[in-house]
Amino acid sequence: LRPLKVRDFALLWTGMTISVVGDGIYMVTLPFLVYEISNLPTALAAVGAAWTIPQVVFLLLAGVVTDRFERKLVLIGSDLVRALAIGTAGALALADALELWHLYVLVAIFGAGEAFFMPAFGAIVPQVVPANFLVEANSLDQFVRPVGMRLVGPLIGGLVVAAAGPGEAFLINAATFVFSAVMVAAMKQRARAQPSSRTSVVLELREGIRFIRSKPWLWGGLLATALGQFAFYGPWIVLVPFVIRNSLGGDAGNYGWVLAAGGVGAILVSIVMGQRGLPHQPVAFVLTLWAVATLALAGFGVSETLWHPTVVAVLLMGGITAGQIVWGTLEHRFVPNELLGRVSSVDWLVSTSLLPLSFLVAGPAGNAFGARRTLIVAGIAGAAAMLACLAIPGISDLPEEQEA
Repeated sequence: LRPLKVRDFALLWTGMTISVVGDGIYMVTLPFLVYEISNLPTALAAVGAAWTIPQVVFLLLAGVVTDRFERKLVLIGSDLVRALAIGTAGALALADALELWHLYVLVAIFGAGEAFFMPAFGAIVPQVVPANFLVEANSLDQFVRPVGMRLVGPLIGGLVVAAAGPGEAFLINAATFVFSAVMVAAMKQRARAQPSSRTSVVLELREGIRFIRSKPWLWGGLLATALGQFAFYGPWIVLVPFVIRNSLGGDAGNYGWVLAAGGVGAILVSIVMGQRGLPHQPVAFVLTLWAVATLALAGFGVSETLWHPTVVAVLLMGGITAGQIVWGTLEHRFVPNELLGRVSSVDWLVSTSLLPLSFLVAGPAGNAFGARRTLIVAGIAGAAAMLACLAIPGISDLPEEQEA
């Protein structure tokens, strides 16, 4: 808990905590709202593609913006854009006027806002937290994300959708982004990168990419992540709620409980990781755990009762969270601060570059081969692809000392 003694980090962390609760509400509300409009995996897959394509398109620009301008202003702008998009969706749902094409547009705006938030948040943390607190700060980050997005948020979302409806749930989500913007605005430090000279956007992007290409641990880890995300994300978002709703007879509340169970696993892992330093082979540690989490998709495919996916979610989110804590710490320790925004944006770009395709494949595959079979194949193939990347020469080599 030591990083919370730093005022600016405490404000940043508090705002993020509330906003990820809203994200948890969103993650429960969106799939079941789409399936109420059209009970086909392809419908949710199309919404997912509309959500993630703008992330891919804007991430590189977001990295340059993060390194050129005051990072807290980038965070505030991102929060307000996302609040507007989700608030509009909530208002349309309350008016019983929400259609699929509305969701395509609004989640696209939401995704663009996320593209600017992700590298800015990753780059601002080492500016407001002392270097010796970074593992604890990343553990706090990865502690609160599952608490909000996988535990508290889904529980609230399931209850709100059941008791009031999706419109109210979306409005609550929008309010959480407004709260986050207020917290970031209250930060005193002007968290901005200070490049030695202004160059063109293209040259700055090339500098960040050149750094990544020189570090096998970085580009190899990003390649493995991209392959794993392609196999994992579309089936996770599109097909898991479909199986719970259509095969296991569950509703939004049951789906919320599954996500909440995953949150419990992630919370326990975050507590353990916060008491430890980096593992001896951190890159292998990250990729192995993420491969296990991807393989867990097969568990959803063979589930026969509603408690089966609950158990699988604990394993899945625990593995993802432990890997995220270590990976974030590696970037904060071994990437120079003046490059961190660009490296973070390329990280997010590579990690999410195949997400739209993952959605577009998951929907038709679920329709053609069945949701369960698609989950099993995706889990096995994704895990194998990630583990194969451990054979990349030099992928486990890290600098002896911090570069930043």
